[in-house]
Amino acid sequence: MTILFPSPVFGPVRSRRLGISLGINLMPPDGKRCTFDCVYCECGFNATHRPTAPRPTRSQVAEVLEAQLEKMAAQGELPDVLTFAGNGEPTAHPDFPAIIDDTIALRNRYCPAAKVAVLSNATLCHRPDVRAALLKVDDNIQKLDTVSPDYIRAIDRPTGRYDVGRVVEALTAFGGHVIVQTMFMAGTTQSGFNADNTGADYVRPWLEALRTIRPAKVMIYTIDRDTPDPGLRKATPATLDAIADEVRAAGMEVSVSY
Repeated sequence: MTILFPSPVFGPVRSRRLGISLGINLMPPDGKRCTFDCVYCECGFNATHRPTAPRPTRSQVAEVLEAQLEKMAAQGELPDVLTFAGNGEPTAHPDFPAIIDDTIALRNRYCPAAKVAVLSNATLCHRPDVRAALLKVDDNIQKLDTVSPDYIRAIDRPTGRYDVGRVVEALTAFGGHVIVQTMFMAGTTQSGFNADNTGADYVRPWLEALRTIRPAKVMIYTIDRDTPDPGLRKATPATLDAIADEVRAAGMEVSVSY
């Protein structure tokens, strides 16, 4: 079942990786707008969920977020994290840097113990204004499913120019203020592409990229909800644990979500 998130604020929800998360969706509530078109995306394919509503404005995001934080504070149920996620790539919003500043100010006012997190596919993190904004958040979580261009074209399916070498360089430029998030899975796509990226041919080059990036943490996970491509399968816990052991052996912190 496809999931589309309300906009500009949804939840709070309990995240496998982040705790009690209040979501911030900078994309339209009635469809998906993303710089990737991943075959595993819970929001479905871009072409089948084209939005008709506009993206929320900077002022709308701040107004709705403040109202929700006031409500949660009154109820004594403050979030652990304010998470930019939802129906597409949050850094693609034209006012993303200013929205980050507004969100940090509201966090400081209502729930100073909470973190601000961004879940991004890393397609725009090379832009100076986006990079500067991401350096301000607590958890700068950037996607790197593989360093194989063929796999990226078949599974992540960028909608524009995507150079994985440039992405690795941009992630390295954060100087450690970045968390790398990687989806591992199995199965075969509808087009017949083998979606299994858990073997050594994929994992070893990915580990080499991580050694270059030196992230603060690595998050590895697998499919949790229905996918628009029905041939995909979860990676097994044993497989994820084995990959996590390799990350630890390389000297990096890692978390695993089954």
